[in-house]
Amino acid sequence: MFGIEAIEYWHWWILAFVLLMAEMFSPAAFFIWIGFAAGIVGFLMMGIDMGWKAQFLAFAVLSIACVVAGRMWFKRSTVSSDKPNLNRRGQELVGRTFSVEQAIINGAGRLRVGETTWKAAGPDAQIGVTVKVVGIESAVLQVELVD
Repeated sequence: MFGIEAIEYWHWWILAFVLLMAEMFSPAAFFIWIGFAAGIVGFLMMGIDMGWKAQFLAFAVLSIACVVAGRMWFKRSTVSSDKPNLNRRGQELVGRTFSVEQAIINGAGRLRVGETTWKAAGPDAQIGVTVKVVGIESAVLQVELVD
């Protein structure tokens, strides 16, 4: 017999494999948890004879449980890095001093950073004055005057 009544354990494993492969192309860790749920249903099917309704119910419940468990795990586990600002170039500039390239007037100007310039916000300053970067908002460096 073919159809939904003929679902076997290996069908769930194939679904799990497909979902785990889909995770590689997904920007968020989501399909992996549903893939785990499908794999677990496959293992359950090896030991328990379930009809298709029970299988889909188990898959739904396990999917929700795996997603919730995954979210809790991600919240608890903190990843530490020796380069925490690797893809946040502006954060690397906090604490450094630079010369004003274009005068900061009414809170807006530009700083020379290496071979580029960045927008800057802070107290009024003339060209050549040294300022210190104290923060960043979007792509605008927040600066204060250096004494």
